[in-house]
Amino acid sequence: MGGIDFSTLATLIAIAGAAGVFGGILAGLLGVGGGIVIVPALYFALSLTGSDPALTMQVAVGTSLATIVFTALSSSWGHYKRGALDMALLKRWAPAILIGVIIGGLLGGVVSGYILVAVFATVAALVSLDMISRKPSNDGLTRSFSPRVWAATGVFAGAISAMMGIGGGTVCVPVLNFLGYDIRRAVGTSAAIGFVIGLPGALIYAGTGLGRPGLPPFSIGYVNLIAAVLIIPLTTSFAHVGVRIAHTISQRTLRLAFGAFLMLTSLRMFYDLIGAF
Repeated sequence: MGGIDFSTLATLIAIAGAAGVFGGILAGLLGVGGGIVIVPALYFALSLTGSDPALTMQVAVGTSLATIVFTALSSSWGHYKRGALDMALLKRWAPAILIGVIIGGLLGGVVSGYILVAVFATVAALVSLDMISRKPSNDGLTRSFSPRVWAATGVFAGAISAMMGIGGGTVCVPVLNFLGYDIRRAVGTSAAIGFVIGLPGALIYAGTGLGRPGLPPFSIGYVNLIAAVLIIPLTTSFAHVGVRIAHTISQRTLRLAFGAFLMLTSLRMFYDLIGAF
């Protein structure tokens, strides 16, 4: 096992299992793909295995993206059966998001992790405040932007998601909600977007990490198979729990839950940054 003792392996299994459960529920509830929980959990767990610290974040991100492929399929199918997946919107946005994923995946190992965390934490805090404070609209109208704006937001969402190992809901849900989309439809469509982000993102991280020395045992590039095998069945199973919750609470409650979730994530990231410096 490359020097991994039983107690450390047990800790890895426990942390990955907990991440799979909570990540799956969040995926179904908020359309976030679960990566926002899985990445920091894997980063902590892999650090216990004695892996090279310089590679730990890339492995956490690459593995998270691999799990999101299956979580997104499970979660989006649940939303699709409830009529909350906008196929026209998915077709419009997916090409731009795919371009962003390719760019973000290739840059993921180059850009400073501290810069990424600072930018993401700031954006998450601003989006959280907007989601919590915005009053519900009663006009029933869906606002629209030009194709160029749709393309720009798609590339941005894809790139940030690929670099952070998240499914895209953190960025896509607030954007779609701002455009006037029903919050449940925004969540459902963002869950499907997670597949567009996860599959190419995981393949890129697997390819760019091939042959790198110091990777954890049972890794294909930056994708660790042990963690993925543990997490995938849990996230896909518990995603359905999140979907049921999302369709039984009010839109306002769902918006507040998403905002609170983002704020907690942002505060945790700022805390880590302060500790690092």
